[in-house]
Amino acid sequence: MSFFDSDIVRAEMTEISELQEEIYRNVFKFPHMSKDEKLSHVDLLDRLLDKQKILYARLSFSDDPEAVEMRNQIIESAKMMGLQEGMDISYMFGNMEKLLETMKKEIDKQS
Repeated sequence: MSFFDSDIVRAEMTEISELQEEIYRNVFKFPHMSKDEKLSHVDLLDRLLDKQKILYARLSFSDDPEAVEMRNQIIESAKMMGLQEGMDISYMFGNMEKLLETMKKEIDKQS
């Protein structure tokens, strides 16, 4: 059975796709959102990041050629966003988590 034939993997990928669509749909509205709407948006980003980390971990443990290819594509995409050669992608995930926490704190400061 292929990595992508797993019901769990397919469900996670569907959820990732749905979260991405919702986030993209509202990203340009962010500056005009209320405090609660902004916090909700950042929570969606946080959920997406968690799902992506889980999927990446699953990909890392699989030797299925399609999973290996997807993992390599993720690494290449991360490099295009500034991940340095040889750096573990978990470092990037950690930085994203810190950024989301900072965003939440800044939003909480707003009136």
